[in-house]
Amino acid sequence: MTYKSIVGVWLGGRTLVAGKVKDGKTENTITKQINNLASEEQIISEVVNIIDKVMDDDVVGIGIGVPSLVDVEKGIVYRVQKIPSWREVHLKDILESRFNVKVYVNNDANCFAVGEKYFGTAKDYENIVGLILGSGVGAGIVFKGHLYSGTNCGAGEFGSLPYRNHDFEYYCSEGYFEEKYGINADVLYQRALQKDKIALAIYEQYGQDVGNVIKAIMFAADPEIIVIGGSMAKAFPFFENEMNRIVKTFTYKHILNKLKIIKSENEDIAILGAAALFYDAQNMTMKKY
Repeated sequence: MTYKSIVGVWLGGRTLVAGKVKDGKTENTITKQINNLASEEQIISEVVNIIDKVMDDDVVGIGIGVPSLVDVEKGIVYRVQKIPSWREVHLKDILESRFNVKVYVNNDANCFAVGEKYFGTAKDYENIVGLILGSGVGAGIVFKGHLYSGTNCGAGEFGSLPYRNHDFEYYCSEGYFEEKYGINADVLYQRALQKDKIALAIYEQYGQDVGNVIKAIMFAADPEIIVIGGSMAKAFPFFENEMNRIVKTFTYKHILNKLKIIKSENEDIAILGAAALFYDAQNMTMKKY
């Protein structure tokens, strides 16, 4: 399939990434560190400037992933946790006025899921959950081949479900290692690579926690495939076995036998996923007629 050229943008807490996506491949990707404590207008200016640098005449749309709730229809970004000044930003209107192309804005976990559907390891599946394990825990849902955001873009917030003494985000995000064991997630990973027994044991416990959040996903979303991404995905080989052991205790074996759980393999999925918002929206529009 041939795809039109789209600019994909990913806005993290302190990192801004943009690139042109054409035929499923990224071109001219730019990464920029930003001051997350800057004013709303300053950060909007950073977004506009980075899009300007990758924009070409053949670009027909812009997709943006942000770590917050979004009014998908209006493209309004609400309360970005790591960017305090962004409490209600009408990003779609601002960018459409500036660049005169269609703009789609969504939660970054939703971008991850739809990116895996269009350009990643889940191309051949219709019901997908993209699970992000990193500084937080988030998930995007693709249902019957298209992104499902829910009424308020709140679908897939499995990290907020109660678990043990807190919630899944507490136990399954990278910050837990420092709080519980006093070790940075990157240091833990390096020690596991060196076959450190304590590090490997910590990952075993982590795998159990991830297995339980996957069971919650199975009950709620019943996907064909779950794709794991985020900064913790690189450690997948260290927690995979324990994760699978817990998942195998799922109540309904006929569902379990059909489920596939894999790690994302595409380093550019943040940009590709943001661009995929455009393709998904266009395909949904065509299906209405």
